Amino acid sequence: MRWQAKLALAMGGVGAVAYALARPASVRDPEPVRFAAVQSQLFAAGGTLTDAWADIDGDGDPDRFVGFDGTPSRLYRNDGTAGFVDVAAELGLVTERSVRTSAWGDFDSDGDPDLLLGYAGDAPVTALFRNDGPGGFVEVADEVGLRLNEGVTRQASWVDYDGDGDLDLFLALRDRENRLYRNDLSDGAMFTDVTRASGIGDPRRTVGAVWFDVDQDGDLDVVTANMNGDANGLWLQDGGVFTDGARGTVIEGGGRGVGDEAFGTVRPCVVDFDNDGRLDVFFANYGPNEIARRTDTGWESVGAVSGLAVDGRYDSCAWGDFDHDGTSDLYVNGTVTGGIQYRDWLFRREGGAMFLDVTPPQLLELNSDHGATWVDHDSDGDLDLALTGVDDDGMHHLMQNLLRPEFAGHSLKVRVLDEHGRATRAGTEVRVYAAGSDRLMGTRLVDTGSGYDAQSDLPVHFGLPGAQPVDVVITIVGAGVRTDVPVDNVDPAEYRGRALTVRVAFNGSLFR
Repeated sequence: MRWQAKLALAMGGVGAVAYALARPASVRDPEPVRFAAVQSQLFAAGGTLTDAWADIDGDGDPDRFVGFDGTPSRLYRNDGTAGFVDVAAELGLVTERSVRTSAWGDFDSDGDPDLLLGYAGDAPVTALFRNDGPGGFVEVADEVGLRLNEGVTRQASWVDYDGDGDLDLFLALRDRENRLYRNDLSDGAMFTDVTRASGIGDPRRTVGAVWFDVDQDGDLDVVTANMNGDANGLWLQDGGVFTDGARGTVIEGGGRGVGDEAFGTVRPCVVDFDNDGRLDVFFANYGPNEIARRTDTGWESVGAVSGLAVDGRYDSCAWGDFDHDGTSDLYVNGTVTGGIQYRDWLFRREGGAMFLDVTPPQLLELNSDHGATWVDHDSDGDLDLALTGVDDDGMHHLMQNLLRPEFAGHSLKVRVLDEHGRATRAGTEVRVYAAGSDRLMGTRLVDTGSGYDAQSDLPVHFGLPGAQPVDVVITIVGAGVRTDVPVDNVDPAEYRGRALTVRVAFNGSLFR
């Protein structure tokens, strides 16, 4: 791989903190940080727990499901310039249960996203709504073998862990062993519980998870976030069998330590924060936050030296280049616990290894405390911010990014599908380079399941200062193989308002 060859030369003599973060060749003064509420009356209701985004109707813009704590859920269809409209009742997606998990994924491989929900309280604690297009959604959990009657669900991840071309389901449980279900629908069967056979049935109190190829062996692995003092997991896959490799690494404690019931990790987020081509892991914690930087020999703790190790109680993390300066920025929201509302943080990287707090009043005053998602809801090229709040006086606001129009379009969204046009490529890595060169401009993970109370099936987004042409390299991961697929000389201006959509087979065949 071109980035690995370059990285091998750059890594000599790197110490634990003495590293330089790659900066874009063209750097402008920092942009003002400004956001404004979109349809504030529509999104004003509180008691919101989960937030999940996907294009449910195939019209090219993202739609939004919001789960509430016992009041009717909402499904907002994005009608472009006409705004959002709640169509939950019309399409059969109203539930008055306490929705603790929501995750979009095309489980039946028909080309549109379906929705898994996890409930608190009485049985059943899971539901699966199949998307039947104009006909609405039909609940099929029992029919396909995904009905659970017990358990406290938290994190659902749709991921093709075995590389057979369809989406399997990993389900993190707060009070019992995590579960892994293999999708056998193509064989005329249902989902098969392979938890015991795979070795992934961790009984620790898991609330978050993110899947990616940690050891670059062509199999998808998973980092799990555990609460109440439990150590985090680093589950490495070898041909369908998982073993925990977290012990003795920064992943294990995630910056908050192990053994104290008051502390834990809520969400792990994957990001190449230093633009070296490797995927790092950020931990949103009860306790000091942390970032584990991937090196050529393992992991190193850089939370403190980066300015990100703020201490408190945090539920979610969302990385995105909101100002299009070519570097990844971070939103972390504080939770409500013990009668305390912990504040939110928007960190912008401004030179060197440091991140600076640039949280504007418009975001601070919202007191979000569960989901956080960067999403280009209006297709203007920049990232807007969706937030939820569980208190009765909370909200589920959508905050429009007021980046100046001349910079809003300095970006590229990339949508990676399989050769049949289905979204089954979670775990894929996408890198962009300045066209015709080895200058890496960013790395993103196709991630459809890592967000605690925030999930999406959306394109990956790159800020591109100057909007110069780029080469895109897509790395497909599965069944023990990593395959690089190049898409050269892409002009971002041609894709403003839409995503570069690439269909890729496991063998590297490319379809545009």
